[in-house]
Amino acid sequence: MMFSKTGIEIKRNKLPYYAKNFLRQLIPTFLHEALLNTKLAALKKYDKTYIADRVNYYNKLKKQSPLGQDAIMLKDLPVFKKPKAYHFDTFEYIRYFKKSLKASFLFGDITHVANAPALQKSRPIEGDNANAVLLKLDKKRHFLFINDPVKFEDKKDMLIGRGVMSQPHRMRFMEMYFDNPLCNLGQVNKTGGNTKWLKPKIKISDHLTYKFILSLEGNDVATNLKWIMSSNSIAVMPRPKYETWFMEGRLIPDHHYILIADDYSDLAEKLDYYISHPQAAQTIVHNANAFAKQFKNKPQEDLISLLVLQKYFYYTSQTDQFSI
Repeated sequence: MMFSKTGIEIKRNKLPYYAKNFLRQLIPTFLHEALLNTKLAALKKYDKTYIADRVNYYNKLKKQSPLGQDAIMLKDLPVFKKPKAYHFDTFEYIRYFKKSLKASFLFGDITHVANAPALQKSRPIEGDNANAVLLKLDKKRHFLFINDPVKFEDKKDMLIGRGVMSQPHRMRFMEMYFDNPLCNLGQVNKTGGNTKWLKPKIKISDHLTYKFILSLEGNDVATNLKWIMSSNSIAVMPRPKYETWFMEGRLIPDHHYILIADDYSDLAEKLDYYISHPQAAQTIVHNANAFAKQFKNKPQEDLISLLVLQKYFYYTSQTDQFSI
C-alpha cells in the first residue's frame, strides 16, 4: 500500500505472491507433513469455541460421506495448472497432509453444490450446502483489506460504482440508476453492456472519496466487498446469494452493509436515509470494520484452514482424527 499527497494509492503487487508460492514447491512436502500436529496444537492459544464455529461454518459435514468419482490424490494436484492462484492457495495447506489422501476440487466461480464433498472457493448460501466445503482460495484477488485515511463525514454524499456490466442483474441496475444524481456509475468493459455507460476504471483510492460503494455480485460473490468493509465507506447491495471464506451468509443487513431490494427499487430511499442519519451510517462502518478484522490474523486463518481440511478427510473416511 502506498500513500501520495493526493490520497491513498493501493496496488495489488502479485510478484511477491507468485515468488513465495514458487519457492514453496522447493521444500519437500514430507517436512510439512511432520509439522501438522505442531500446527494443530496451536489451537490452545485461541478461543476454541470461536475456532470451532468457523471451522464448522466452512465445513458442514456431520456424517461419513463417500468421495466423488472425480476425487484425486493430493500428490496429483497440478500446482502450476491454471488458474494458478487456486492451486497455489490450495497447496499452501494440503502440503501438511499425506499425499495419498484424496479430495475433489472445484476451482473457479462455483455457484452449485456437488453430489459429493468438494473443496471450493464459493457456494450458494441457501439450501443444503454441506458438500461445498470452503477454503480461502484466490485470496490475493479477494482478500484485500485497506487502511482508509478519509473519514466518513469527509466523503461525498453519493454512491460510486464501477464494474463489468455483462450479467442481466448488473445491467438492470445501470438502466435504473446510471443518470441518477445520487450515483456516479460506470461500465469498464468495452465489449457488451451499453456504450452509453462506458467510463474508465478508477483506483480504490478514488472510490474512498464516496460514502457509499456499490457491491453487486457478479458470477458469484462481489470481489470488492472485503475491502469496502475494511474502509470508512459503506457497501450498498442486495442480500448476497453466494458466499466464500468471508462468510457473506453471516452479514446482517443494515448492520454490516446497507441493504437494497433485489429489484433495486429502494436505492434512493436508503441513500437519503443514511445521508440524513450519519450516526446510523457510522455504526454500520464500525460493525463492518469489526467483521473484516477477524480475517486479518494469518496464524489464526492458517489454523482454521488446516482444521477445515482435517475435518474433510475425517468425514470422507480417510483419517480417524479430528481435533475439535
